Amino acid sequence: MTFYPNERIGLFIDGANLFSTSKALDFDIDYRKLLDEFRKRGRLTRANYYTALLENEDFTPLKPLVDWLDYNGFNVITKPAKEFTDDSGRRRIKGDMDVELAVDIISAATYLDHIILFTGDGDFRYAVEHCQRKGARVTVVSSLKARPPMISDDLRRQADGFIDLADLKSMIGREGVRPQHDDD
Repeated sequence: MTFYPNERIGLFIDGANLFSTSKALDFDIDYRKLLDEFRKRGRLTRANYYTALLENEDFTPLKPLVDWLDYNGFNVITKPAKEFTDDSGRRRIKGDMDVELAVDIISAATYLDHIILFTGDGDFRYAVEHCQRKGARVTVVSSLKARPPMISDDLRRQADGFIDLADLKSMIGREGVRPQHDDD
């Protein structure tokens, strides 16, 4: 994918999806390196991170990450996650941020030249198409190399470009223990 030094770019990160993809590829994201990497590729004007949080938990392993992101250059968009018990009696957590993310990329298409969307979720295909009609280029970051692949074929085909997260590992990976993320 081609990046131009003067283009205005924005990162839009589906937190749960990125976590699942990096976990499938067996590496952790260093979010400072991620910002630095995309600052090299253009004029980074926006970095949004979307995730749902359990409100009634005193501590969630996701909270330190969200706090760090919030203080280090990311706009963190959250909403309360919903907790429920599935048919087999297991505790499940649901926190879908798709609408918030889709609305934000469509709005951003009016002031950004290039949207970098970190998700493999095919539900974003139509939102990507809408951004393109407004004149923004859209690159999707996910993975075909993960087992199973984490990118929807429809989304990958709709995007102007695709970056496999596995190819970014040496640039944005970090050493150490993987953070916990259980909002899906």
